[in-house]
Amino acid sequence: METISLRLELMKPTETQKQMYQKMTELNTSFSNWLLRYEELSKATSKVYKIFSQEKLPSAVVNQTIREVKSKKKNQKAKTFRRFWCGFNNQNLAIEKENGLYKLSFPTLEKRIGVPVIAEVYQQHWLDKILSGQAKQGAAELYEKKGRWYVSLSISFEPKRAASSSKVMGIDVGLNYLAVASVGTKTLFFRGNEAAFIRRTFSSRRKKLGKLKLLSVIKKSKNKESQWMKNLNHKMSRQIVNFAAESGVRCIRM
Repeated sequence: METISLRLELMKPTETQKQMYQKMTELNTSFSNWLLRYEELSKATSKVYKIFSQEKLPSAVVNQTIREVKSKKKNQKAKTFRRFWCGFNNQNLAIEKENGLYKLSFPTLEKRIGVPVIAEVYQQHWLDKILSGQAKQGAAELYEKKGRWYVSLSISFEPKRAASSSKVMGIDVGLNYLAVASVGTKTLFFRGNEAAFIRRTFSSRRKKLGKLKLLSVIKKSKNKESQWMKNLNHKMSRQIVNFAAESGVRCIRM
């Protein structure tokens, strides 16, 4: 089985919903840090939440948090959590599709709600696979970034095996060489010196702008660098695909 993760943005949540998600996060973060100090964590069940607080938090979130804190304390030696997002397993979060619109249904502080999400074409492909049973839904996490709320959803699936007679291209990525694509004895190299020079140039420029406190100009500089890298990656990807097609490749492995 292989696993991928989809980042699905919640579609236009109301201010009331945003405040509720934020409160859930704050409660869950406080609870997770309390669990780290709880002496009987190894035996903890959802009932321990009543010892921590009388405020409402979905039992699905409580159980998922207990499992994750146990794991993090044991394997990562966690001492404190700055933020602990609310998590759900595949029994607590459901995927729905109605009139071409995808929704995620999960428990909240008030009730279980179905929230529409913005799904790109490739994301719709994977959501349809879950709905048809061709892929397995895993754990999910509700989180916020730059004022927007998302659900990160893990998906497990059996990869299709290329026929033994099919040509396979291998791709390695790095810094000195941004990518190296190989098919048999043929290899396509993408050197990273130009990208490194551009990044150093932009970084040096932003340091000078920082001393002058020109924040708006710094932001524009970051956007220009991001756009330059996006264009470079697009050109590389097209060359790699063309190289694969010319070489009769049916499978590309990163």
